[in-house]
Order: sequence, then structure tokens, then C-alpha cells
Amino acid sequence: MNIRSLLLGSAAALIAVSCARAADAIVLAEPEPVEYVKICDVYGAGYYYIPGTETCLRIGGYIRYDIGLGDVVSYDKARTTDVKTGAAQGIWQNHTRFTFKTWTGQETELGTLQTYIETRMNYGKHTAYSGSDSPRYYAFSQGITLTFAWVQLGGLRVGKDWSAFDMFIGYAGDVLNQMLIPYGAFDTNVVQYYFDAGNGFSAVVSLEEGSGLVGTIDSYVPHLVEGVKYTQHWGAITGVVAYDSNYESVAGKVRIDVDVTDQLSLFGMFGYGSSGKLNDDVTNAIDAHGRGFYKSWGGNWAFWAGATYKLNETTSLNLQLSGDQLRNYGVAANVAYAFLADFTITAELDYDRYGDFAVGKVDPSISWANANKKSSVGGILRFERSF
Repeated sequence: MNIRSLLLGSAAALIAVSCARAADAIVLAEPEPVEYVKICDVYGAGYYYIPGTETCLRIGGYIRYDIGLGDVVSYDKARTTDVKTGAAQGIWQNHTRFTFKTWTGQETELGTLQTYIETRMNYGKHTAYSGSDSPRYYAFSQGITLTFAWVQLGGLRVGKDWSAFDMFIGYAGDVLNQMLIPYGAFDTNVVQYYFDAGNGFSAVVSLEEGSGLVGTIDSYVPHLVEGVKYTQHWGAITGVVAYDSNYESVAGKVRIDVDVTDQLSLFGMFGYGSSGKLNDDVTNAIDAHGRGFYKSWGGNWAFWAGATYKLNETTSLNLQLSGDQLRNYGVAANVAYAFLADFTITAELDYDRYGDFAVGKVDPSISWANANKKSSVGGILRFERSF
């Protein structure tokens, strides 16, 4: 047998084996079933069913970048020192925020079961003291803040929320710097009940813990907030009243919203609060100035008014005017431009005349109430992408 015969014989054997294997049945693995996410349109756009459950989930949030310039209350002029000369000088107030939100909803025999969570992460400048009387601003990561985390079954809501004293009646306009004249409290744990009569009338009762040095309750007695709203096609009328259990003081706000045209909407809000026992504890600077968790403005009364005008589908103008009994005043105006879908650029100019807050035993009509007043101008440029 020569080499040629051996190679031909080996090839024939391999072909025979291959043909025998080809005759056998080929068994393919069954593909695993794919469970596609289903859209849930019961609670609005953006909801999907969590696979394997009857719970609908929505995920969203935004990324925001602010550039502040000037010296207006919450955007106080940022100060620093020149690294070469040590001279004090102004600096931009930069701030970045990432906010992550989740909503869930599910229909039960006891009503709709909902949850809402909002977490904020911030990076930017914050006041610090370098041993002198002048604060310095340093840029650093400011941690994670749990802004909202509540569960609601039917009309009953429990968890972390902003106070119904502000959430139920609404924010003070669509300006970026709403707090030129403070208008209320925010962070608190709550036990609330919302009632909707279905004919335009709605109401809320809220038991609240408060927050901060002045606001957190100091006994088993919670703060109490009650509100009533009447909504129609032309706008709404809303009223809220709050009882501060720490200082036995009462504060209230009344608001009217009017949709004048499809382009123009107006609002006006008036607040009044009693001093209660806020001035009794002179060891606390905030208490001595007559400001509590709910009556955060200077004096007994304050007002906020504003307007929004939509120039077109992408551009709107917003204005807010505010003032209080101690003759503190603020003006904020901006232009908001939806550069792309869910991407808005807002440029705002702010002015305030601000000073002492004292009230109660001090007569605000005397010249002392106008002491230490300072007029300031500042601006904010905001870039925000929501999703």
C-alpha cells in the first residue's frame, strides 16, 4: 500500500463518518421566553409595569447647572482671596445638581397606592469661615439630600414631604429666586389626608414634625396645617392656616390664580402670622426676630405677586414682586427658553432691599425698622436638562 492509497482511504473513512452524523437529528435549545416591558398609561406618560407585578413605575429627574453673580439673599455674592496676593475679591457662584425621581402607582381595593422619592446630589460653592469676619466660598460635593420619600394610599399620605403650608397653596411664581421674601417652611415628616370633592373643592389636613433648630417639634404635640382649595377653568382660590405647636403661633396664606388668556397667567398671595411666643426666647437669634417654622417673613404680614407670559411654545417671561411689614422688598424677572425638548435655559435678574427682621415688641413704623437696609442686584443663568 502506498501513501496515495492510505490518504484516499482515510478521506473515505472521514466522509462516511460525517455522513452518518449528518443523518442524526439536530436538536436546538429552546429559546428562553422574553418578557417585554408593558406601557402603563393609567397614571400618565412615562409609566411602565414592573415585570411580574401590577405596579406601574416611572423614572425621571434632571441635571442643573447654575451660574450666580451679585449679592441677592440666597445667592449672596461669593467671596474668595487671590491665591497670589491674598486680596479679597468676588467670584462666580457655581452650582451643579443631579436629581433622581421615581414614582409608582397601583390600584388596590382600598384605593390607589402611590409612592414618590426624590433624591438630590449637589456640588458647588458653600460658605465657610477662614478665621476672619468675611466668609469664603469653597467648591465641594455637598452630599445627598432626601427631598421627598412618601407613600400614599387613597387620600392618606405619610413620610418625608414639604409642608402642606407651601405645597398645597403653591410656589411663589416661576422665578428661580423665589425666596427674596421667604414664604414658608419646607422639609418635614408628615401624616396627611387629602380630600377631593370632585366639583372643584379639595382640602388637606397635615400633622407635621417640622425641621431645623426652630421648626422641629419639642413635645408630642405636632404642628398642624389645614388647607382648602377651589379650582375652576379660570384659575383657583386657595387658603392655608398653620399652627406652630412650639411657640403657640398661627400663620396663614391666601392665594388667587387667574388664567387671563392662554398666554397670560397671574397670581397673588398674602400671608399673615402672629408672633405667639416667638419673642419670648431672646437667647435664640431667630426666635428673637419673630420668625418661626411657618411665619418665616419679617413682620406680621407679607405679600407675593407675579405673572407668566408665554411668548410662544418655547419662550416665557416670568415676574415676581414681594414685600413684608418691615419694608423688605424683592423683584425677580427672567426669560425661560426651551432650547430643545426637555432642555431649558433661563436667565434671571434679581433685586432686593433687605435688612432687619425684628417684629413683635418692636414697632416696625419707627426708623429703626429701616436701619441696616441694603439694596442688592444679582443674576442667575441656569441650564437644566430634565428626563
